[in-house]
Amino acid sequence: MTAIEASSADLPAPGEPDALTSTTPDDDRELLIDNLRIALDGRWRTTRETVRGQLNHAEFLPDPSRTLDEARARMLELMKELTSHGFPRSGFLEKHGGTGDIGASISAIELLGYADLSLMVKAGVQWGLFGGAVENLGTARHHETLVPGLIDLDLLGCFAMTETGHGSNVQALQTTGTYDPATGEFVIHSESHLARKDYIGGAAQHAKVAAVFAQLVTGGPGEEPTSRGVHCFVVPLRDDEGNDLPGVTTSDDGYKGGLAGVDNGRIEFDHVRIPRDNLLNRYADVAEDGTYSSPIENENRRFFTMLGTLIRGRVSVAATAGAAGRKALTIATRYGLVRKQFESPDSTDEITIMDYLGHQRKLLPLIAKSYALTFAQNEIIEELHELQSAEDLDEDRQRQLESAAAGLKAMTTWHASNTINVCREACGGAGYLDENQLSIMRGDIDVFTTFEGDNTVLTQLVAKELLSAYAQDVRGLNTVGWARFIAGMARDVILEKSAARQVVQTLIDGSDEDPEQSDLTNRGTQIRLFRNREDHLIRTCANRLRRATEDDNEPFEVFNGAQDHLLKVGSAHTERVVLEAFVDAIDRCDSKAGTELLGKVCDLFVYSALDDDLDWFLMHRHVSVERAKAIRRGVNELCRDLRPHARTLVDAFAVPEELLKTVMIPDQDSV
Repeated sequence: MTAIEASSADLPAPGEPDALTSTTPDDDRELLIDNLRIALDGRWRTTRETVRGQLNHAEFLPDPSRTLDEARARMLELMKELTSHGFPRSGFLEKHGGTGDIGASISAIELLGYADLSLMVKAGVQWGLFGGAVENLGTARHHETLVPGLIDLDLLGCFAMTETGHGSNVQALQTTGTYDPATGEFVIHSESHLARKDYIGGAAQHAKVAAVFAQLVTGGPGEEPTSRGVHCFVVPLRDDEGNDLPGVTTSDDGYKGGLAGVDNGRIEFDHVRIPRDNLLNRYADVAEDGTYSSPIENENRRFFTMLGTLIRGRVSVAATAGAAGRKALTIATRYGLVRKQFESPDSTDEITIMDYLGHQRKLLPLIAKSYALTFAQNEIIEELHELQSAEDLDEDRQRQLESAAAGLKAMTTWHASNTINVCREACGGAGYLDENQLSIMRGDIDVFTTFEGDNTVLTQLVAKELLSAYAQDVRGLNTVGWARFIAGMARDVILEKSAARQVVQTLIDGSDEDPEQSDLTNRGTQIRLFRNREDHLIRTCANRLRRATEDDNEPFEVFNGAQDHLLKVGSAHTERVVLEAFVDAIDRCDSKAGTELLGKVCDLFVYSALDDDLDWFLMHRHVSVERAKAIRRGVNELCRDLRPHARTLVDAFAVPEELLKTVMIPDQDSV
């Protein structure tokens, strides 16, 4: 019996369903858990197993009794412990002192979501954002002088992109880096109060150096100084005693809604001079005489290429948020399996709250969605690993990855935020106590929906990419041609754009073209419903934008008037991609019992998603009223079917036991 199971008096009689596990014998249950865990862990299973062992200590949990300074100091201590295990090395190339295993790096930092989220953010800033900027935007001179120190924490840095006046709109940043050919230096300056770098992790206390994003201004001989767009500079902030260097003013953002261990701060620059070599010059350089050069002539393309190399941070944020959601569900589910409330009419024994359908509907659909998102996240990590490990950049794949990562980051962080809040409520007053972790997690996860890309902006980005691709197929069509396209060709286009997997295509081919006429548990039917929704939304959004444009409306009014539609396109697309990742994962599972259980979990994910968007499906006549009722009944039936497996499903998340310590779930000695 594990530390969170009930006493023998609470266990069912032999032959009765086990309220804490499932109806299978213990050995079979453990094997099923292992098979599910293997499926969830994906390609970097060995890395995950190693990191779980390293994190299986309560010292990695947040301690709300610490002061702000104590919490920040503790994070630095824990980062040094991670360094002693070689934690950051997988994220850097071998020639720079790492191992060059990008997928392992993201898989490792993902599991910090099971520990103190401040540690994940602190580590992500140092090795992912600051380190990633130096390695991916810099050249040999930066790699040799900076990378070894930042890996070993001899050089603490921060990532200074966001400004008080600009966050998502990075191209409009107001900090400037003006080249002075007389001295061979760049002058870094905050042009106004709105140009102040803000919310920068590490800036308040620990960072000695910053990767500063600023408008590069220069002109060659006989040329007027001109802005060349946003570039990245390495700018020293503090001396060895921690004092601000001349021209640099740092300040503390103070108490936040969470993440007490992260020293977020502000930075202002007053004509700070740095050497010309401090420009991270992989994609652009400035000669001694001020001449600007770049292998990428187009300014927009150059800007997005530079930002594209930093996509690892966005993928890591999504992965870690997913892990935090899984941990919250593990805690809440375990509590729901030991907590009792109210007697049944024919008994004096109180009922375990997980036996209530209302409680099942709170937690089990979220567990199903967590499974779906984990499989989708594994695919993103693998694609990023392959792309960034290649000798040459594949720009088309890079752009597709950026869109996919944007959509998944939005969907996963919104899911994690909602999940942790629901789990807190599912644990009642006990969930509100810091000693039971959920209230701390709720504060810490909140900002994940807006940093590394605001979720609303990211969802729009996904929609814009889809519509851009779609527009290529309709460019030049007259009104009649457009109408014919919408009537007969759009579905083929969206299917082609989706790069359908073999297993998915096989399932679709085996299903009825009219989803209303086939069994809703048919996987091909489920995929068709998701694809038909996406197809409908893209077609109607494109048509809506076309009509608005033809009416000579202002571009902003056209966009703003259809923003709700754009957001719906982006979210529908991502949800369809997540479903197909789940389907693919089921196909790759080599355990019969695991495949069967994953199939039920996938059904619940689908039914719950349809239920959540039932008004759209009804309004656009993609389902009938009778089918809508069947969907709602189906959620209830699937919750009942999965209830005996609740503990198995969350145990497969494999959250280290020491990181699940709570007071509300009694340990073995107290039951």
